Amino acid sequence: MNNNSARLTPARTAAPAPGEIAGTPVPRLLTSAQLRERGIPASTASAHCRPGGPWQQLLPGVYLLHRGAATQDDRLRAALLYAGRAVPAQRGRGSDRPPALLTGLAALAVHGFDSVPPLPSQEAFDVLVPCTRRLRSTAFVRLLRAAALPEPEHIAGLAVAPVARALADAVATLPGTGAVRRVLTEAVRDGHCEPGVIVAELARARLLALPHVVGAVDALLAEGRARAEERLYALVRGHGLPEPVWNVDLRLPGGPHLGGVDAYWPEQGLAVELDTRAPRFCGSFEDDARFEAGAAKREHLERLGITVVHLTPRGLREAPEQQAVVVRTALMAADDREPAAHVVVLPR
Repeated sequence: MNNNSARLTPARTAAPAPGEIAGTPVPRLLTSAQLRERGIPASTASAHCRPGGPWQQLLPGVYLLHRGAATQDDRLRAALLYAGRAVPAQRGRGSDRPPALLTGLAALAVHGFDSVPPLPSQEAFDVLVPCTRRLRSTAFVRLLRAAALPEPEHIAGLAVAPVARALADAVATLPGTGAVRRVLTEAVRDGHCEPGVIVAELARARLLALPHVVGAVDALLAEGRARAEERLYALVRGHGLPEPVWNVDLRLPGGPHLGGVDAYWPEQGLAVELDTRAPRFCGSFEDDARFEAGAAKREHLERLGITVVHLTPRGLREAPEQQAVVVRTALMAADDREPAAHVVVLPR
């Protein structure tokens, strides 16, 4: 494309046909800076946006080059253009990252969440920008500031915050436990994100202590464990592994309680535990105590000759074949070990 074909028609001539410049398709939306690059000054853009004109100004410095009503896609893209306009050129690592990301409820809707209001019913879109940007929220754009933007995801050409970050920004605006519970459990149930990642984001945003978040996090962790257990059942049965006894407590005959495990093969002395820990506060006394208790249990079982294999929800979801190999290898290795001590197996 040569320079002439890349220019919009100046104001002294007829306005360009919607969507075309000299027969060449152009974006529906352009910023004032992009218009200047094409030889169109601000005065011409303003003239085209007068009543009856061919264009309209959706946001400060953002123009829709069409007469018709803005679509939902137009509004989303205009929000990102507004938040990202006039960003100085950067050099070095990370300079190719977008200067603004959709987040909050708008981002979750773009990610495909059913538990959030559909985009047409959202009056404003949350947009994440660096804290150094000198912009204000306006019209249907609500700006949220961050010291550093997360790694973006690109969906249908839109720069969107990852699910965990979008959840944290959405939870900060949701009014009650029910709404928070629905959006968090959908994230886990539909495989968007692991519980631990979500809880870490909520902790970073200092939301875990809010009364309407506490109960929702409990539901989130329960949902995460249920999904992990389902994947463990599918792994055992889908890869032809021997059937274990499920969700049992182990005890020494007439002795102390050894702890619960998610699956146990008595003949091979093999236990599988799902690592679904999701600390509410990193480094908290409660989490440290939980970790130490789990380590003591594993050490006790291994002293009795019981092999303990740990599987993570993420591993079961993203690499089930590898997890099946780990379990199968541990089962086969039982023939080369001393028999494990006899323990009593009780339903948990």
